Amino acid sequence: MSGFTTRPEILGTFGVVTSTHWLATAAGMAILERGGNAYDAAIAAGFSLQVVEPHLNGPGGEVPIIVAPVDGPVKVINGQGPAPAKATLEAYQALDLSVVPGSGLLSAVVPGAFDAWMLMLLDYGTMSLRDVLAHAIGFARDGYPLVPNIAHTINSVKSLFEDEWTSSAGVYLKEGRAPKPGELFKNPEMAEMYERIISEAEAASESREGQIEAARKIWSEGFVAEKIDQFCKTAEVMDTSGRRNKALLNGEDLAKWSATYEEPLTYDYHGYTICKTGPWGQGPVFLQQLALLKGYDLNSLDEHSPEFVHLVTESAKLAFADREAFYGDPDFVDVPMDELLSDAYNNDRRGLITDKASLEIRPGQISGKGGDVVVRLKGTSEEGKNNTDLGEPTVARFDDEPTPDDKGGAKGDTCHLDIIDRWGNMVSATPSGGWLQSSPIIPGLGFCLTNRAQMFWLDKNSPACIAPGKRPRTTLTPSLALKDGIPYMAFGTPGGDQQDQWSLHFFLRHVHFGLNLQEAIDAPGFQTAHFPSSFYPRECDPGNLALEGRFPQETIDELKRRGHKVVVEPDWSLGRMTAAAKEDGLLKAAANARFMQGYAIGR
Repeated sequence: MSGFTTRPEILGTFGVVTSTHWLATAAGMAILERGGNAYDAAIAAGFSLQVVEPHLNGPGGEVPIIVAPVDGPVKVINGQGPAPAKATLEAYQALDLSVVPGSGLLSAVVPGAFDAWMLMLLDYGTMSLRDVLAHAIGFARDGYPLVPNIAHTINSVKSLFEDEWTSSAGVYLKEGRAPKPGELFKNPEMAEMYERIISEAEAASESREGQIEAARKIWSEGFVAEKIDQFCKTAEVMDTSGRRNKALLNGEDLAKWSATYEEPLTYDYHGYTICKTGPWGQGPVFLQQLALLKGYDLNSLDEHSPEFVHLVTESAKLAFADREAFYGDPDFVDVPMDELLSDAYNNDRRGLITDKASLEIRPGQISGKGGDVVVRLKGTSEEGKNNTDLGEPTVARFDDEPTPDDKGGAKGDTCHLDIIDRWGNMVSATPSGGWLQSSPIIPGLGFCLTNRAQMFWLDKNSPACIAPGKRPRTTLTPSLALKDGIPYMAFGTPGGDQQDQWSLHFFLRHVHFGLNLQEAIDAPGFQTAHFPSSFYPRECDPGNLALEGRFPQETIDELKRRGHKVVVEPDWSLGRMTAAAKEDGLLKAAANARFMQGYAIGR
């Protein structure tokens, strides 16, 4: 008999939609009800998330997508825009920077989300541009209720908006005040921007395909690109460096880039094939952890036991150390993924795991490959001395009392969605970037630009060193699993560096302990910040292990005895998973109850 869950595991046959906000989930389901497929629904949900989760993503952000068509191969859509042509290492060094700022315009890369969604709509969707944008436009024009974290986020950067980012104040500080939780909020500039794209696209072509292609051109070369270009050339923006800086991004960068398809990177584990992005994202870390854990009999353990938490955590430390040493845009860096996922390599690496917690950052050695691992200990870097919120945007305490403004250092985060339609098409996507505290609103567009370049290192020996046209080694990492070679499950989570921890824990609990989708999501969360963070100020906390207080006290005590630097977090505070699966004719879906925002529906 299944245990208690916060909400039911959704079961149906027609279609299931799950995302990190109930309004986006509802938009996706409405598209399915109108006859659209999973890709149409994902686009509607994705654009809706830009509106209703503006503290977590926006039109100026990015999105990696994994698609599994019922009649075709699994593909990755690369919606991660690259660094601008002017973004050389020397340009940042000339500004006397140790790391790329965590906010402002210096960290802006090409916004990739719009073109990625359009590419999927063109090749996999069935509905018109107007159909899939209707819900997002409606939310922006007519309003939506603010969840508490949006209001708290706006309040945390209120003085920055008032004193420096005045275009953002015009959108988010109506009548000079921060909005309250539950208040109806509108972004008419964004609605007008999307309406104009549709009108110009429809004027350019009568066909669905022609309108989509026209919209792509309008974004990259038309009025959207022109407004971005003008803003980037003229604005000097306060950022986390404590100085006002201009952008390196310009209109030519947008015109030269478009989203592309890639083959997924895969790994076979206990009858499942896991599909992830390549090492321009952190997705392969999930696979490396599986390669290490394959050597243990996890079926014999209890999922609340200290041994389970310890083995998973120690494996994460090794895999994430390799992320730092080897991962980067494979168009620029030779990333030895075959070796990193090989049995021989992982048999050697597994020997480093003992019954004691490691306090070292230990990347592997592969002759002629890899580079420097930049280690900045928590609170010791100049940028981090006054930063108490190390690491991941998801766990930023927006529900606490607002702290003094830190020049945009208030973290943003990410969204996620998973959808399966009645035909069996699957899509998993992790939209992010361009959150409201990233950089100032671009006048006339209603959105701001991503600051994903903060994930580059300013170290020429790092595989993730910044370079023109190079993709930042993003944390965004949707997941898709085949079971016995057949598409089975789409899943993922927001969470930056925690994404390939939380999603792994979910997967392991489902595979090894028989938990259904909702049970695996509801299970007590844990994570480590042992390795270098992907977010400004790029620090690490060796030995750190955070656990929800719902773990047994005996487990917590034993993990402390093993040397883990245990931090007991509030109950229901770690994780934001969603998942959708198809098995034996049934569609299933589940969503995270934490923060009372994510939702799964279906029939």
